[in-house]
Order: sequence, then C-alpha cells, then structure tokens
Amino acid sequence: MARMHARRKGKSGSKRVYRDSPPEWVDLTPEKVEKKVIELFEMGYQTSQIGMILRDTYGIPSVRQITGKRITQILKENGKEITIPEDLRNLMVKALRLREHLQEHRKDIHNKRGLQLTEAKIHRLVKYYKGEGVLPEDWKYDPEKIKIILTR
Repeated sequence: MARMHARRKGKSGSKRVYRDSPPEWVDLTPEKVEKKVIELFEMGYQTSQIGMILRDTYGIPSVRQITGKRITQILKENGKEITIPEDLRNLMVKALRLREHLQEHRKDIHNKRGLQLTEAKIHRLVKYYKGEGVLPEDWKYDPEKIKIILTR
C-alpha cells in the first residue's frame, strides 16, 4: 500500500495467518475474553491497545477468532459506546499537538505543512464516517473545540 503523502511505494508488511478456529494454546473462554476487554477499556486503554495487551500478555492472537466479535462490537454490546473512532481521534490529537507547536514556533514551515496534511486526512475520514453512519451528519471538525472532545 502506497503512503498517501509520501513519494515512495511499498507493499511489504506482515500478513496474518489464516485461521477459522481459535489456536489450541488459548485457554480463555469467550466470556472471559469479553470481560477482559471491558476491564481494559475501563482502565483507559484504546481498542488497538487492548488488542496488543491481549496478544502480548494473554497470548490471544485475535479477539475476533475467539469471541466471533470485534473489540468495538463487544464494547458496544456492553454499553461502552465509542463516540469518535480511534483513527480519527489519533489524527485529531496529532493535529492538536501540531497546532500547539506552531503557536510557539510560527515560522516552522515543515510542521505547518504537516498540519495541513493531517487536517486533510481528518476531513477525508470525517466524510467517510458520515457516509457510513458512524458520525452524525451535523458533526464538524473544529480545531478550537476539539480539546474538550478529546478529554475522556
């Protein structure tokens, strides 16, 4: 997959092993895995962090293979709704950090360009998520009000 704003291409990367059943070394039941996901979310971890913790600490390669559901589905079923998707949230945090940097270093043209590219990605993602029904149609990216939204 080629990077969007870079001058290089590349398809190299790790590929997941195809499995239609959970590996034999996983001894946790689907119910225990779901409880662990909820517990980690309540501790303040994001969904990708939850997946990595379960992989590295508990030897669970894929929550979906064991439970049949994605982490976000498990959270939604248990009333732990995520208002802003994680990828969009991370881009908004990055844009916020760049804005704070540019307040102090106004002539930093490279980071000014980085902010433009990051906000372009944000606008594309917002458009996508509105079309998918994840974000409401009247949701708008406003850099000034975003600090309030990003505090959990």
